[in-house]
Amino acid sequence: MSRQILCQFKDDSGQLLGAPIDLPIDIDKPALEKLCQALISSEKQEEIEDDVPYLFYVNESEVSTNLEESLKNENNFEKVTEIIYQPQAIFKVRSVTRCSSTIEGHTEAVISVAFSPDGKQLASGSGDTTVRFWDLTTETPLYQCSGHKNWVLCVAWSPDGQKLASADKNSNIMIWNPETGKQFGKTLCQHRQWITYLCWKPFHLDEECRYLASSSKDSTIKIWDTIMSTCIRSLSSHTQSVTCVKWGGKGLLYSSSQDRTIKVWRADDGVMCRNLDGHGHWVNTLALNSDYILRTGAFDPKDATLIRTNSNMPRAELKEKALKRYKKYFDVETEKLVSGSDDFTMILWNPEVDKKNICRMTGHQQLINDVRFSPDTRLIASASFDKSIKLWDGKTGKFIATLRGHVQSVYQISFSSDSRLLVSGSADSTLKVWDLKNKKLHMDLPGHADEVYAVDWSPDGQMVASGGKDRVLKM
Repeated sequence: MSRQILCQFKDDSGQLLGAPIDLPIDIDKPALEKLCQALISSEKQEEIEDDVPYLFYVNESEVSTNLEESLKNENNFEKVTEIIYQPQAIFKVRSVTRCSSTIEGHTEAVISVAFSPDGKQLASGSGDTTVRFWDLTTETPLYQCSGHKNWVLCVAWSPDGQKLASADKNSNIMIWNPETGKQFGKTLCQHRQWITYLCWKPFHLDEECRYLASSSKDSTIKIWDTIMSTCIRSLSSHTQSVTCVKWGGKGLLYSSSQDRTIKVWRADDGVMCRNLDGHGHWVNTLALNSDYILRTGAFDPKDATLIRTNSNMPRAELKEKALKRYKKYFDVETEKLVSGSDDFTMILWNPEVDKKNICRMTGHQQLINDVRFSPDTRLIASASFDKSIKLWDGKTGKFIATLRGHVQSVYQISFSSDSRLLVSGSADSTLKVWDLKNKKLHMDLPGHADEVYAVDWSPDGQMVASGGKDRVLKM
């Protein structure tokens, strides 16, 4: 008979599950999974899905085969051993493995690519002053939208997937209809210098998807009513270029700037609630742990229910669906924010409640270009000019691993919707897919003839799109 050990299940937020129980020390992972599911369903008094896979951790090491394996360095069996359990996404995204098509059309570098919230449409902005929509079933060009007079620097889909905003170097914003390729309303122009970032108000706060925030080199953030084509609020407190703006699910706006600060604003009345100091150089980029939920709105890749097929569903119902998805993660928990800077560091914040940071994340040797939270909020990935990608714990900011393989600066990264894979685009003209369980390179995707500036993994997990200096889009 094998030795027994006293164990206590605990979720990753620290909530205990049931009472401590005696387990055989050689219990394997499938048996732990069954036991954990039984405990959860008896505690919550409801049926849970049997096929939810779990990861188990003891003393920060993953239980891959059995408990004994993970406890081999443990001598003290008198105390209760804590087993941390983490539910994984039920659906699994297949890794992208090859280029299915190279789509030409742009005549200058492709600067931004973005999939719609349901993953069924793709838009790109380029240095040739056009925005293009692409047909994903045939992988061919759909519409070419002309109207900008200078480089299109950023594009952003509304959370219902029925509008696309694009902004250019002449400080103009245009709203497009993806169904027809025609412009909605008038061009929005009040910024005095080029626009650095666009962000829509979350679906569960604005079912009409009418409000849009933009940040600019002129050190202001503006909130626009896209139906009336007017600027309803201008937020000016930054003293240098605003590099990024995010609209949180509780109605707060977060902005980062080259004046080394991050500011928290109430979007409803434009009041600045908090000033977050800590970086020693320009703050380049921000990520919220709610980014993925807010981006996909009422669309859930797990059910593969498409807004497109739901377009006859009343907006109030879609709003309710989006709110339910948001509350599942952020009803009790506050939103976390991570900022990446030219000072080679990142800082993790809890900006809703505190202006003190949770932790400073150091280790990169050069400036940080892109940071992302994984869709399940458990990981943070950062891409840097030091040719590496680093992984960090999404709750504590603790360093986990470095992913090396690129031979030049990494520009942009994107997680798959099941949080198991990560794709990166680099100045070395390749994309690389990383396996986050093994922290290793999973797939090398060569093919671009020059630097890859933009990469996006579709929210439904089906494909990755990339664009860069060679003027083509690769799928």
